[in-house]
Amino acid sequence: MSIPELEEDAPTEQEAPPPPATARRRVTWQKLTFLPAVLVALLLATWLWFQQAHLDPISENALSNGQVSKALWQHVQLTVISTFFVLIIAIPLGILLTRRMFRPATPVVMAIANMGQATPAIGLLALLVIWLGTGTKAALIGIIIYAVLPVLSNTVAGLKANDPTLLEAARGIGMSPLGVLARVELPLAVPLILAGVRTALVLNVGTATLATFGGGGGLGVLITTGITNQRMPVLMLGSILTVALALLVDWLASLAELLLRPRGLEVGT
Repeated sequence: MSIPELEEDAPTEQEAPPPPATARRRVTWQKLTFLPAVLVALLLATWLWFQQAHLDPISENALSNGQVSKALWQHVQLTVISTFFVLIIAIPLGILLTRRMFRPATPVVMAIANMGQATPAIGLLALLVIWLGTGTKAALIGIIIYAVLPVLSNTVAGLKANDPTLLEAARGIGMSPLGVLARVELPLAVPLILAGVRTALVLNVGTATLATFGGGGGLGVLITTGITNQRMPVLMLGSILTVALALLVDWLASLAELLLRPRGLEVGT
């Protein structure tokens, strides 16, 4: 047998399969440390400034006897409670509006939600105070109405964006409508829904500062006290704490967005 024939009969070497792509880490150390470090530096600088700042009796009275911690705790409560009610209202409502039976009502419901956010927050709160009186209840309802739209619109958009062929395939293998919703539609819509929740959280932190005008407390008490009495330290403290809380909430929401996103939807995994 000649050499060319031996070469033809020799088995060809198969190319080695490419190594499996390594899944990218969802949360990097930069994501975990950068913003908290910035917030710590901001709060430390604020504390150092207050150590050498001259506070007159009005400023000391506004910041003493646990007034700051009380206002901060009230603000956190307003944000958490309002966000909870936004979620249990907007997400189920968004799911209903994407069902065939309720689709005709979608334009009407979205128009109402748009009106809630288009109305100036302070005007909406004033109307609720006239109707319900002063207190936390009016402030919470105003915050909820103002923050429903991002979660509702993102829920509807996320569910409508699902590929119809995937839904038909799920039905074709015998899944029930509830199973298709829970195991196919909602997981695919999670990124958009979480983006809406993140937006609503930041909105709630900002809108909660107006709760003071309805007797709802919060960091807005410090801000309005600083403005009305022309006391810059009180105004700065209330503003800095509000900004820090909004950044912290946005950071936590971004982590939740990364961790709760289905792995199959990530590029490179």
